Amino acid sequence: MATFLYKLGRLSFRRRRLVALFWVALLAAVGIGAASANATGSNDVSIPGTEAQKAFDLLDERFPTLSADGAQANIVFRAPSGEKITAADNKAAVEAAVAELGDGNKQVAGVIDPFKAGAVSQDGTTAYIAVAYDVQFNEMSDTSKDTLDHVLDEGRHAGLTVEAGGTAMAELPHTGTAEIIGIALAALVLVMTFGSLVAAGLPLLTAVIGVGIGVASIMALTEVFDLSSTTPTLASMIGLAVGIDYALFIVSRYRAELAEGRDREEAAGLAVGTAGSAVVFAGLTVVIALAGLAVVNIPMLTKMGLAAAGTVTIAVVIALTLIPALLGFAGKRVLGRKARGGTRRATAAPDKPNMGTRWAHFVLRRPVAVLLTAVVALGLAAIPVGSLKVGLPGDGDQPTSTTQRKAYDMLAESFGPGINGPLLVTVDATADGGNVKTEAAQVSKTITGLKNVAVVAPATYDEAGRTAILTVLPTTAPDSTKTEDLLADIRDHTGDNVMVTGLTAMKVDVSEKLNDALAPYLGLVVGLAFLLLILVFRSVLVPLKAALGFLLSVLAALGAVVAVFQWGWAADLLGVEQTSPIMSMMPIFMVGVVFGLAMDYEVFLVTRMREAHVHGESPRQAVVTGFRHGARVVTAAAVIMISVFAGFIGSNEAMVKMIGFGLAIAVFFDAFIVRMTIVPAVLALLGDRAWWLPKWLDKALPNVDVEGEGLTRHRTDAPEEPELVRV
Repeated sequence: MATFLYKLGRLSFRRRRLVALFWVALLAAVGIGAASANATGSNDVSIPGTEAQKAFDLLDERFPTLSADGAQANIVFRAPSGEKITAADNKAAVEAAVAELGDGNKQVAGVIDPFKAGAVSQDGTTAYIAVAYDVQFNEMSDTSKDTLDHVLDEGRHAGLTVEAGGTAMAELPHTGTAEIIGIALAALVLVMTFGSLVAAGLPLLTAVIGVGIGVASIMALTEVFDLSSTTPTLASMIGLAVGIDYALFIVSRYRAELAEGRDREEAAGLAVGTAGSAVVFAGLTVVIALAGLAVVNIPMLTKMGLAAAGTVTIAVVIALTLIPALLGFAGKRVLGRKARGGTRRATAAPDKPNMGTRWAHFVLRRPVAVLLTAVVALGLAAIPVGSLKVGLPGDGDQPTSTTQRKAYDMLAESFGPGINGPLLVTVDATADGGNVKTEAAQVSKTITGLKNVAVVAPATYDEAGRTAILTVLPTTAPDSTKTEDLLADIRDHTGDNVMVTGLTAMKVDVSEKLNDALAPYLGLVVGLAFLLLILVFRSVLVPLKAALGFLLSVLAALGAVVAVFQWGWAADLLGVEQTSPIMSMMPIFMVGVVFGLAMDYEVFLVTRMREAHVHGESPRQAVVTGFRHGARVVTAAAVIMISVFAGFIGSNEAMVKMIGFGLAIAVFFDAFIVRMTIVPAVLALLGDRAWWLPKWLDKALPNVDVEGEGLTRHRTDAPEEPELVRV
């Protein structure tokens, strides 16, 4: 591995013009493809195999006019105090809105007049118009959106209180600002780390090119693979973070090789051969974790994971090829001003201890106390996980200042909380050959007798007379446990030909599916990465320690997410206007991404320790060497990654905001507490046992040579080995 990458690095350095031209041409090509493609995206969340999804598909097949997968809007009108919505002027304003919404708009599947459908509150003060669209909210035309806004304005001008909710009122995530913030903070950290604008600019440039290629490819393929509108945002978030980090490690190693007196081409080859090996294996762990999301069998999550994995793969290849090519163009400007005229550094004596060295010595002197303190701190941060509540975002989770939340509250006040989360019960007579009307009547009677049922609406039948829909309004809100109990009761007390769907049913089924998938997903990802790390470190205990450390950091990160987004701690500081349950996909998505990123720092830091140990240093000295050479760079990489993720906290998309915060705090916990604190403490306690590997396994495993032992014969001017210093 190291030898191949060494040759690749030297080749890219020599053929730098050709390599740079290739990547620029590729960026231009995919950019043109993205510009000419329909990048609207799909936000359809399908959960194959669940009852709610089967019922949803049945509705889409038997009741095509319902546009079950299209956007919908509920426009709520309330009369002024002391008046009725049925008063002549007020009624005329509502009817005018009904007419305008359905006037020649081909995207509108249907508009329900509240006065004809009985959608007027018992006190006569409130009514709502239900609008169904043939397209999803992100496909709605400007005409459709402008009509909605105009209806709200006209109703308010008539003296009514008018608010609108539903998926038609959702907004696409804003992109661009978060990336700019992340890049700006990363640039500051890189300049402070390298002391050279050129060295700082290279990781930023290559990361932007990599993300540009990845995101443009996603946008070009959005329509082909039916990708969601949040997929490019998440891919850019992860791709930008790892792209900068991977380039940072190679540039840092290149500068170190130059400081040892090697010529530039040799330094580029050695940097790619050593640090590049760590980049490859770190990237592989991220790709495994992201691609492994496919085992959950939720198409949207699978596509998000694969798209992000593709962007990470591009980041790895760019780090291995474009970075050495650009280093060839940069010359010695990649070094700081003071270092450019310096001579070859003596290696017979140890360098002046830096912060990494001092920290390593501190941990090695008191490993038990440091280990216990770190574990307890992470354990305390993980406590909120015990009250984790998952769900799907809805209008009730919006900030109270939004029109969606106001419409939600108005509907709950006037029609009962169940109006915001009706259960749709399907009765399929073709399943047993019975009479659909008779069966629907029996099902309606059964459901009416259950607890927490407010209303069971009369059945609606398809044209063929095979299927019926019963709309059930619970007495409680969609996120209430009583509503979930009602869902379970309906499923328990009705036959196999009866299925239930709707917001609450979808939420419950998604949560169950994700909970069921979490264990096999963890087993797959951790198992594959464990085998990969055994291959890298040729040790059993080091990979085991890495996996256990990951569990600590991900639990602590999830605890922080619960504390902020569910409990409301520091919500104002982070711009969280409304607390809500954690999105169902968040825990498993965080597990996948955090695991991959956690292994990055494990590989980068411990590989340097392994390299020192392989070259004859004692376990304790190897820890110090790893920190002396790697702590500064790993710290910079972690701060950069935290900065990039934190930039997305300002997103208007709840899922993006939550993931941005979750990943930022997870990287903080993992890099600074687990990898920089727990890892050296555990290695100090294990000593030589840390690198133990059964002889039979040592013989069976291929030698991937991450440490670069095989590079010695390729070095044209290898210096003498430095004198070892005991600690």
